[in-house]
Amino acid sequence: MDHILSVLVFFPAIAGLLGFVVSKESIRAYGLSVAAIEFLLSLWLWLSFDGSYPGFQFVEVLPLIPSFGINYYLGVDGISLFIVVLSTFITLIGLIALNVEKDLKNMIISLLFLEMTMVGVFVALDAIVFYVFWELSLVPMLYIIGAWGGNLRIYAAIKFFLYTFAGSLIMLVGMLVMAYLYYQATGVWSFSITEWHRLILPENYQIWLFVAFFIGLAIKVPMFPFHTWLPYAHGQAPTIGSVILAAVLLKMGTYGLVRLPLPMFPDASVYMIYPVAILSLIMIIYTAMVAYAQEDMKQVIAYSSISHMGVIVLGTFAMNPEGIAGSVFFMLSHGIVSGALFMLVGVIYDRRHTKLMSEFGGLAHVMPRYGTIMGIMVMASVGLPLTMSFVGEFLSLAGFYQVSHTMTILAGTSIILGAVYMLSLYKKSFFGEVTKEENKNLKDLNGKESMALWTLVLVTVWLGVYPKPVLEPINTSVESLVSFMHKKAITKEAKEVIKPKVIEREAE
Repeated sequence: MDHILSVLVFFPAIAGLLGFVVSKESIRAYGLSVAAIEFLLSLWLWLSFDGSYPGFQFVEVLPLIPSFGINYYLGVDGISLFIVVLSTFITLIGLIALNVEKDLKNMIISLLFLEMTMVGVFVALDAIVFYVFWELSLVPMLYIIGAWGGNLRIYAAIKFFLYTFAGSLIMLVGMLVMAYLYYQATGVWSFSITEWHRLILPENYQIWLFVAFFIGLAIKVPMFPFHTWLPYAHGQAPTIGSVILAAVLLKMGTYGLVRLPLPMFPDASVYMIYPVAILSLIMIIYTAMVAYAQEDMKQVIAYSSISHMGVIVLGTFAMNPEGIAGSVFFMLSHGIVSGALFMLVGVIYDRRHTKLMSEFGGLAHVMPRYGTIMGIMVMASVGLPLTMSFVGEFLSLAGFYQVSHTMTILAGTSIILGAVYMLSLYKKSFFGEVTKEENKNLKDLNGKESMALWTLVLVTVWLGVYPKPVLEPINTSVESLVSFMHKKAITKEAKEVIKPKVIEREAE
């Protein structure tokens, strides 16, 4: 177990390199085997994790450039653990349901390299190592969209790359400034994120650095007004690309908010609560309305993803354990539910080569198993109780309610608006009579599609009914984080807003 994180990071990449010598006939089985082993390793990590300990576990440190304090520094806590498990789980499920025939070997190798970068981002505790994995994740996704996407795939791929790369450069400037300020304060260079957490900066420095980090992370989320790359990327990406993009890659941005600016700049984070909340509300309401106006099923789900990510950001900036723990859990539930929805759209696209709702109607009669799973996931997407989404959304909004009643009520419209556009999609596509001849003989879900989708349904319901195994370790680390932010804050206003449960218990 000493190097379990290194194995999790590099095993998919090494297997991907070996994949070049695997025959085309065997590559699907090979890719599935690699993804299954990686998922089992992540489950082993979860089982070996001490959920009662709030700090980082399975820590690995290896000097890379000692003179500048750059180290190969890995570790997981309750916040990052389950996002690592989500990354390996979604990769496995995506490969099970993969229907690509064109250049299958290149697709599977690209997915394995992408898995390496995703896991690397979530376990890296050195800023440079974090940044390297962050940037490397762009390459396989750029290739997946550009090589297997739709008619506008090149435009979508380049737009995705330019937006996220530009934001990353701004974040890199912030990282370099942070390292210099740490050097000025201590006399030694360090890019350790955990050491940066302990550095106390004046509020004006915090605000400028917060903005630099926030822009890079907000583009990845993507927050308004940086969100325009996402509908193009989803619309043109192949199904597996959309699944991983929505389920995992977007979470890099929200995870980064929790890991970087909040503990590093607690005073600036409190200072920026309302500007960030306003942007989040625009995301939630505006993109929900845009989703309702779409005719393309995939675009409806793409815009709904942006709306739900707005709730996650709102919960993150609640500055209390309920909101932040809820936002982390909502990252997981959004990953499962949005991944399933994109997979379901991919199923019907493979059969009809269209995603327009006007081309369907009455699918529940023709494809009852497909209609059942779509119905469950639509309900999960709108936050039906006893599904994962309800737990994350409720806690996120309950946390922010302590900050602003009015803004939380406005954000709560996401539940109503979500029900409007998702139920409208379901009604147009699945109810009524089958009016198109092409739809009368459509095949229902095959074995591998059923296996992948029913697995996602089971996880959605299981963690909706009984979220404790996941929520408890998350909450332990989040309570420690909020307590740390409260102690580090230098302004009276910040200390009043950041209210950890530890303080409340001591008062009792």
